[in-house]
Amino acid sequence: MLAQTMHPVKWVIINDGSTDRTPEIISRYAATCDWIERFDMPSHRDRSFAAKAQCFNAAYKEFGGLEYDLIGHLDADITFEPDYIEFLLKKFAENPTLGVAGTPFLEEGGYDSSRDGFEGEYYVTGGCQLFRRECLEEVGGYIPNKAGGVDWIAVTTARMKGWETRSFREKRFFHHRKAGTAERGSLGAAYAFGEKDYYLGGSALWEICRVAYQMAKPPVFLRGLALGLGFLSAAIRRLRRPVSGELLHFHRQEQMKKLKAILRTLVHLKRVDNFTVRG
Repeated sequence: MLAQTMHPVKWVIINDGSTDRTPEIISRYAATCDWIERFDMPSHRDRSFAAKAQCFNAAYKEFGGLEYDLIGHLDADITFEPDYIEFLLKKFAENPTLGVAGTPFLEEGGYDSSRDGFEGEYYVTGGCQLFRRECLEEVGGYIPNKAGGVDWIAVTTARMKGWETRSFREKRFFHHRKAGTAERGSLGAAYAFGEKDYYLGGSALWEICRVAYQMAKPPVFLRGLALGLGFLSAAIRRLRRPVSGELLHFHRQEQMKKLKAILRTLVHLKRVDNFTVRG
């Protein structure tokens, strides 16, 4: 962040029970940069995805007396180019209806979320999300949910309320740990993503297509299978869904529109670009 061509008015770095030298490192930089602030969360034993929302909301309160238009969240395990933040700020300046912005990401092994993912350009991944302040306030911020999907719920709710949400393909950030593998291997992460697809209200037809897409790619064949098993298991157990009926309906409508657009593209014998295809 220090290398960025544009610095934030305030950068609150959350120390949420770090067991390494993180607090010391934050304090050292905060002593020389008045826009950096360290915030220590109370000690807790429960590790879950709800912690992300709790940390963000705690930091959000620290901005009480500041004048600002944009606010964002950055994971601790990502890096990006020096003009990355400036690039996103320009996108907000160009489009007053843009509520949430970010970019695709890269991982070791050649993974590119814009090419290998199935979400598309309307989804802004949680590793780096910038919000227009009015948008964040309208969606109610990050809502704690132990099972995950905190960032997805915020972005999809923003779209449901009429805001534009975009992931801009011109840039990437690098994710230094494969998504979902903080406490499990890649197959366990895929299984958990399948569960999440169910409890966030995803359509079964969409999930079948997503699984088929993954299984058609040899390096990730087993991950596609694990994804499908996760969804099926969650459906059998009827996991409680933390989304409203309105959001579930909106989400499935988007999925069906995109599937129809993909089918139209295939009928015309054109190459499908999962990132840009729209309903």
